[in-house]
Amino acid sequence: MADEFVFGWHAVEAVLKRESNRLQRVWIQTGRQDRRVQQISEALDELGVPWQVVHRRELDARVAGVHQGVVAQVGESKEWTETDLMTQLSAGGTPPFLLVLDGVTDPHNLGACLRTADAVGVQAVIVPKDKSAALTPTARKVASGAAETVPLVRVTNLARFLRSLQDEGVWLIGTAGESATTLYQADFTGPVALVMGAEGKGMRRLTREHCDLLINIPMQGHVDSLNVSVATGVCLYEALRQRLA
Repeated sequence: MADEFVFGWHAVEAVLKRESNRLQRVWIQTGRQDRRVQQISEALDELGVPWQVVHRRELDARVAGVHQGVVAQVGESKEWTETDLMTQLSAGGTPPFLLVLDGVTDPHNLGACLRTADAVGVQAVIVPKDKSAALTPTARKVASGAAETVPLVRVTNLARFLRSLQDEGVWLIGTAGESATTLYQADFTGPVALVMGAEGKGMRRLTREHCDLLINIPMQGHVDSLNVSVATGVCLYEALRQRLA
């Protein structure tokens, strides 16, 4: 099991709250004596996890990114498998609400999508194993703790997995700028998976062909597209609005 680093207060606190068994060591920047530091240090002491107050230079040397004064060394997290997700879907209960990211390679965008997915109640985020951003410390930092709450499922063959979702009664709604149907005309109230394409290129051909419906996000200005994480947020919140109604 490889070790990795998690940084940023939200991300570290999420591991502490939900996967404390992964914590191995924590470093906190010197000079902080606020309530947040007190709470996390007391929790670490209760768990028997070693922690240390260090100069910012040491934190800067451990991770690349805005660490906010806290870095944790953790054991590798377990990602869900295709079987894990299909077992959950087959169990019934809440109608599936899923997000599929086809080829999103920027860890910042992956983290932002995970954060929004958590906010709206998405049950899992599905990505292909190849040509997709890894769940790096940067992605976890941007996710602000959502990487520990929303399962990330990496699938070997995305097109085949989409067919499996359809067999489970999940409606696949993909985004395509040339579609004549707008986001606001789509029905997100049932078992649904929103399918978003890669930055700039959109969905791959096979992914597009497996979608039951293609939609566009209405654009009134001069730009012709949105950042994938922003577009994902727009679509997911429209889906949430419908599902709450």
